[in-house]
Amino acid sequence: MAAAMPLVVGVDGSEPSLDAVDWAARDAALHTRPLHLVHAAGPGADPSGPVTAASERAANVSPGLRLSSEVPREDAVSALIGKGRQAFALVVGATGRGELTGLLLGSVGLAVAARADCPVVVVRGSQEHRSGRFRRIVVGVEDGTESDRAVEYAFREAHVRRCELVAVHAWNAPLGALPEPPPGSWYALEAHRRPPAQVLDDALRGPPKRYPDVVVSPRTVEGPARSALLGAAAEADLLVVGAGARQGRPGLQLGVINHVLLHHAQCPVMVVPRK
Repeated sequence: MAAAMPLVVGVDGSEPSLDAVDWAARDAALHTRPLHLVHAAGPGADPSGPVTAASERAANVSPGLRLSSEVPREDAVSALIGKGRQAFALVVGATGRGELTGLLLGSVGLAVAARADCPVVVVRGSQEHRSGRFRRIVVGVEDGTESDRAVEYAFREAHVRRCELVAVHAWNAPLGALPEPPPGSWYALEAHRRPPAQVLDDALRGPPKRYPDVVVSPRTVEGPARSALLGAAAEADLLVVGAGARQGRPGLQLGVINHVLLHHAQCPVMVVPRK
């Protein structure tokens, strides 16, 4: 039997990275996955301190968790992206050592979220948002197939946490839309777009068959997607969003909305690549 792919977490000894270790240890236990700690140490650095502290932290959070660690001699982004090719998911803190004071999301977290092949969780927000207090996961749903995999992962996370899943689809009505658009007009073309409720119905059709225990709350919001998702994430334990593949380049295309969410969401954010 093949070994289960581990949950991989980046550590550097900073408080945000230890928060990420706490979150990753709980998530690994929920999914019955081993936890692999990665500390990318530059030349001359002492690798033992951050790894030892992170290992002790993880063991205290989830006793009995299968733990391993590694200290690759390369930059953190390359090390984590490399490990992500055979990982269940990657977990990073919102900022780390050496980041500019006041930086909302560290350069390592942003680069890993933008380029990894597996889901990436950026652990951010207050303790109540990181500890599962709200018992709610939010997933952003787009019109099309861009968010299909994100919806699948959101169902999976809601299933293991036994919590509510809120599926949010934001939409904008065309300015000056008429009740009965003139034939052949731009408004008539807009009318052929799928209604917001239909977008959600289509996105949520498959996963409930695999996760029948998950309680789903569909939510359509007229307005910008970033505002709708930030508002929903204010009372959530995890926000899940999808990201499409770069055209002709490896990694993920985060897009403007995902950049905003990664910098400003009040809870951990999971970015799921589209295969």
